[in-house]
Amino acid sequence: MTVQQNCLVANDWICWEYVRSRSEELTDATVQHVWITVLSVLLGLLVALPLALLARRGRHFAAPVLALTTILYTVPSLAMFSLLLPVFGLSASLVVTGLVLYSLTILVRNALAGLEAVPAEVKEAARGMGYGPLRLLWQVELPLALPALFAGIRIATVSTVALTTVGSIVGKGGLGNLIAPAVNSSFKAQVLTASVLCVLLALVADLLLLGVQRLLTPWTRASRGTRGAGGSRPNGRRSRTAPTSGAAGAPVGKA
Repeated sequence: MTVQQNCLVANDWICWEYVRSRSEELTDATVQHVWITVLSVLLGLLVALPLALLARRGRHFAAPVLALTTILYTVPSLAMFSLLLPVFGLSASLVVTGLVLYSLTILVRNALAGLEAVPAEVKEAARGMGYGPLRLLWQVELPLALPALFAGIRIATVSTVALTTVGSIVGKGGLGNLIAPAVNSSFKAQVLTASVLCVLLALVADLLLLGVQRLLTPWTRASRGTRGAGGSRPNGRRSRTAPTSGAAGAPVGKA
């Protein structure tokens, strides 16, 4: 018996023989984990944006929307899945729906914060140029709200990667399907390997989203560069940057 095979017999935490012999099982679990996470965050975003727009209409709308999303987030996962079970059964839809509901408290708040941070003078200038409500939203407000919105998406994604493992109670938990039985049987190599893969998924997802955010919001890098270079006028006063809307609706800095 080789040293690598001995690590399985000895039940070591680090065992490359386990990774080699269970590579197909690990790959399938990782793929399931990824698509459940991606689908949950995308659906959560589609639900959160209309709710944020509704909450922006006034305090009488914002209070119930934010309260509802907060209450949903406090519901324990086992209770949430039990409530959804009669509707979706033991399916991936059950897990995805629960994860969507959990993501709303983060996504709605960040989307609302981003929309409310758009300067009033920018919106007035756009209206003066003939922008209607929908064009104003898509070409001015949403682009300016992207930094706050992406911050929420990144947090929601990392949180969803972790919460997806809970879906193992219905057999749809991605890497959680490996962690739960391994914990019960004290299979150390499987627990550690699946857990490390979860952490790596969260890190990779966060870095990818950060890269997408930087590509979609180049003006934020330009404004930071201007501040880093001093950003002051010859008379010693610091220049003021006023965001406006370019031809494609992307904000540009104008000193």
